[in-house]
Amino acid sequence: MKLFITPSKGFSNHCLPYLPHHSQITISSCQASKPLCRFSRRDVVISIISSAPLLHLITSTPFKAIAEETNQSQITDSPTQQEEEPTPTGLTSDSPPITKKPPLAFLDISIDGQQVGRITIAIDASEAPSGASRFTNLISGKPGVSYRRKEFIKIMPNYIQHGGVRSYGETGVDELVLELERSGENASGSTKNIAGSVGILVRDPSKPPPKMKLVAKRGKLEIDSEEVGVSPNGTEFVISTRDAPELDKSNLVIGRVVDGMDVVERISQVKTVQENSSSPYFRVAKLIGDKRAIVAERGFNRPYSKIVVTNCGLID
Repeated sequence: MKLFITPSKGFSNHCLPYLPHHSQITISSCQASKPLCRFSRRDVVISIISSAPLLHLITSTPFKAIAEETNQSQITDSPTQQEEEPTPTGLTSDSPPITKKPPLAFLDISIDGQQVGRITIAIDASEAPSGASRFTNLISGKPGVSYRRKEFIKIMPNYIQHGGVRSYGETGVDELVLELERSGENASGSTKNIAGSVGILVRDPSKPPPKMKLVAKRGKLEIDSEEVGVSPNGTEFVISTRDAPELDKSNLVIGRVVDGMDVVERISQVKTVQENSSSPYFRVAKLIGDKRAIVAERGFNRPYSKIVVTNCGLID
């Protein structure tokens, strides 16, 4: 519907609201004699509604085109396939997985106050996690005590033994015993205590078996076992200088020496108290329970020199 407006006297531009250019409205039926031509609201609404579909088509087409162009650009820019992560140089699908390096620990050693070198140990927790954790804590001083300023107390033909930390108590020793038994079950027949291995002493290898004796309990005679000597508290450790199968039932392996075996060899060459267990006098004294024989036995294979861990810790 198109209405054409012819100018008349007194007609004002404010007579109609603004309409689009394609919708021109003229009124030829208006009388020139009338001072002002007025339109009803109904005529104006009809005029606007009749032109609305065309207006919607004109105004919506550019936005639709822009939206389609934007979507097309997003599809073009988005990758059709995820880029594969680059493979590290020198590695293939058949390459073994990268394993985390074992933690390293160190022991600085002095003999009679003279610094002789450092022993570096790689700690392995794969078979004995409790033992490895215990050794790591003691060597780093995490529980408030450490191996620092503690001495090596025994030098045997196949290993050297550190005295441990007596103030640590016996907490957690049962777990070490269980790990030692499991490692013995998994053994393939060869000794685990090879040259350079490091382990926590769970049982004393030189400790004699318990004595069996008759005791009276509740009016009855019973057989009881009597422990001889003091059991380790799970803080003493040994370093094997050679293969030591005699340690397989008493020592829990938790690592190996990766540097400083020359220092270990130097410790093993220190003169010690000669073992005299074959003496008939010693045998008789031990048989009758003479305490002097027990004290003398504890001193066998002890170094004459003072071998001390001057410093210890973990290597970052």
